[in-house]
Amino acid sequence: MNGSTVSPAPPGGSERSASSARRELTTAVLGAAVAGGLALFASGQHWAEVTAERRPPLPPVSGAVTGSAAAPLVPAMGLLLLAAAVALVAVRGAARVGVGLVLAVAGGVLASSGVRLFAGGLDAAAAKLPVLGADLTGARVGLAAVWPVVALLAGLVAIGTGVLVVVRGRGWPGMGRRYERPGAPTAPRPVRERTDEERATDAWRALDRGEDPTEAAPDAPGPGAL
Repeated sequence: MNGSTVSPAPPGGSERSASSARRELTTAVLGAAVAGGLALFASGQHWAEVTAERRPPLPPVSGAVTGSAAAPLVPAMGLLLLAAAVALVAVRGAARVGVGLVLAVAGGVLASSGVRLFAGGLDAAAAKLPVLGADLTGARVGLAAVWPVVALLAGLVAIGTGVLVVVRGRGWPGMGRRYERPGAPTAPRPVRERTDEERATDAWRALDRGEDPTEAAPDAPGPGAL
């Protein structure tokens, strides 16, 4: 005996750990859902206005470019993020880490799509104006900066969520998992006794089928019971 003592674990430690895991899982699911919703919402908005000059005497024409046309990967990544939010609850362990990697990659694609628009990566042909290709060379593009910024923010949220899942996701519970003490026995379900009304109903049903209810009555007392 060296006189050292082992201090017992605090009684509420496992409960606090389980509660922390639930909060982290909820945060990750909400992060993926919010990022996906923002991406889908932004993809349906007008990201740019394209104006092309035509040969005289034809007047110039203008057309709006939606997010799905300016950055086709944005709505696809939005759907992927929403699917990943559901998968986070349904899977566990290594599969959940894989979902986290998907979240991070999808977030990177969203962020790069927003940055590309700011760098002048919008194709004027996405406006589908009724002009010749040569007339689009000097087309003026008016970018609505708010929607590429929304896509960029959605990507950053998805990246942060993916990192959280990869680092912490293995210890989170799966769908339908209860926070019980490991190895705790499950209490058997009590057997409910049949009522007189149920016995009478079974007897009438047996008579309707042409059977004798006294031969197979499950709860009928034996001959020596009286």
